[in-house]
Amino acid sequence: MWITEDKQTIPSAQDSLPGRSEAVRISGVHHVNGRSIVPPFDSECEEIVLGLGCFWGAERLFWQLPGVKVTAVGYAGGHTPNPSYEETCTGKTGHTEVVRVIFDPTVIGLPEILRASFEAHDPTQGMRQGNDIGNQYRSAIYYTREDQRAIVEKSMADYQQALDQSGLGRITTEVAPLREFYYAEEYHQQYLAKNPGGYCGLKGTGISCPIG
Repeated sequence: MWITEDKQTIPSAQDSLPGRSEAVRISGVHHVNGRSIVPPFDSECEEIVLGLGCFWGAERLFWQLPGVKVTAVGYAGGHTPNPSYEETCTGKTGHTEVVRVIFDPTVIGLPEILRASFEAHDPTQGMRQGNDIGNQYRSAIYYTREDQRAIVEKSMADYQQALDQSGLGRITTEVAPLREFYYAEEYHQQYLAKNPGGYCGLKGTGISCPIG
């Protein structure tokens, strides 16, 4: 993936790139399971948007989980409307690379999805994941329902306790309500299904995340 110069802060709305009003054009079909990756989704499903570094490997992690109906990659957490990948890589949009996860809570719960996320990356690294450096690689959880917030906070607290017991650092994961999810370009969607030998930057701490 793209390695940026030092982009350790999130720009203000005033300092962010202007973006555009037109959304990116995508097929809207999941390359792996054939389901729609654009709303409306099944009414019984929930949505959570997660950032854990490079979104290529992150998306594959989630589409393989039983109970996850569909996934899509995109950008969230910043200010630039409808950013491009190249713009996001400059660090001047404020967005981080994310995966939209649509799941059936009767099959897989949010705590299980959060555990998979925490265990697949290092949430203590701030504006980077490994050699992928910049605010577009920061760890993030954007919830879409207020009742998800308490679940997220408990999961983080439990994982922080596990990290503390192993002498590791403080979690820097950004937690906020989802303001807007912008789809990434078509070639990024389900990238590792289209390119099985492609780059996957996932690397966890090796510490298991407990489920309350």
